[in-house]
Amino acid sequence: MKIAIVCYPTYGGSGVVATELGHALSILGHEIHFITYKQPVRLDTLNKNIFFHEVFVPEYDLFHYQPYELALSSRIVDVVKTYKIDVLHVHYAIPHAYAAYMAKMMLKDDGIFLPIVTTLHGTDITLVGSHPFYRTAVTFSINNSDYVTSVSKSLKDDTESLFDINKPIEVIPNFIDVNKYAHLERPCHRESVADNKEKVITHISNFRPLKRVKDVIKIFEIVQKEIPSKLLMVGEGPERIKAQRYVKKNKLSEKVLFLGKSNEVNELLCYTDIFILPSEKESFGLAALEAMIHKVPVVSSNAGGLSEVNIDGVSGNLSPVGDVKEMAKNTINILSNDKEYFRFQNGAFEQAKKFDISNIIPKYEAVYNKVIDKSI
Repeated sequence: MKIAIVCYPTYGGSGVVATELGHALSILGHEIHFITYKQPVRLDTLNKNIFFHEVFVPEYDLFHYQPYELALSSRIVDVVKTYKIDVLHVHYAIPHAYAAYMAKMMLKDDGIFLPIVTTLHGTDITLVGSHPFYRTAVTFSINNSDYVTSVSKSLKDDTESLFDINKPIEVIPNFIDVNKYAHLERPCHRESVADNKEKVITHISNFRPLKRVKDVIKIFEIVQKEIPSKLLMVGEGPERIKAQRYVKKNKLSEKVLFLGKSNEVNELLCYTDIFILPSEKESFGLAALEAMIHKVPVVSSNAGGLSEVNIDGVSGNLSPVGDVKEMAKNTINILSNDKEYFRFQNGAFEQAKKFDISNIIPKYEAVYNKVIDKSI
C-alpha cells in the first residue's frame, strides 16, 4: 500500500506514535509518505520506502496567523496525485482531519477518491472542554473521516459523550517496539546523577499545566525525607519556571535536576528506579509505557487512559488526581521493599509487552484495507 501520514513532528506522543507506525509499516514493504511542516523528531533515518514532504506556509502580511490548514490540504493534494496514494492517515482531528477533508473534496473534482483514517490522540477532544467553539469543526472532521480510531477506551468514551458522532470508533492503543528495547546495549551511567545509596525518580513530559508538574516535586519532597533520592525532570514547557521556583524556594536544588528535552530517554530510564506521572488528563500515557518497557514501576494518577496502561498493584500504583500524599506513600512502599520492587519491575515489563508493535500494526493494516476496499 501507499500510505500518507499527517502528524505533528514534535516530541509529543502523537508524533512519536505516527512516526514509529510509519517506520514499522515501511519495514513491512508499504510505501510511507509523511506530510508535515518539518521532519518528525523520531524519523532518524529515511529508507527506500519512506518519503518526507514538507508543508510550506508562505508569509503574507494580510494574515495575522498563517493559514496552515490551507497549505497542508494543498500539499496533501500534490502528494496524492504525484505518488498515487491509496489511503491518508491523519493524527488529530483538528487541524489534520479538517485539512484532509478539504484535500479530499479537491481531489474528488479530479475524479480521485481519497480514503481518510483519523486517529484521535486526546488534545483534539479535550480541547473542546475549555474551548467549546471548536465543537462544530471537530464533530465535522470526525464524521467526515472514513474510519476513526482512538488510542484508548477512555478517549473513545470521552469523544462519544462530547460530540454527536455518527460512526463507530475503534480503539487501537499506542504501542512500543519491545524487540528494539530488548537489544539495547547502552551502559547505565547512574553515577552521573546519583550515588549508590540514592534512588532515581524520573518524570518526563511537555510540562503543560495538565501534567501537574508541581505535584511531581511535592511527591518527591515527601519521598526524599524517608528515602535518599534524586529527581530527574525531563522536558520543556510553560510550567518549568514555576517548578524551578518551587524547588529553589524549598531548598531542593541539589536533589532535583532539570534536564530539558532529551534524545537520551532510554539512557535516563535505564537507571531510573520509579517513574512519576500525576497528570490531570492523559489520553493514553505513552511516557509511562516507555518507562515500563525498561522495567520501571510507575506511580501515576488514574486520569483518562492511564488505568489501561498502568495496572494498579501490577506495574505500579494509581491514585486520584491531586492526591500527592497517596502517590508519595505508594512510591515509598515500592522503593523500600526489594522483593516487592522486583515484583513491580517484572509486572511493568510484562504489561508493556502487551502493547508490542507486532500486536498493533496488523490492526492498522486491517483498517487501511477496509477503507481502500470500500473506495473501489
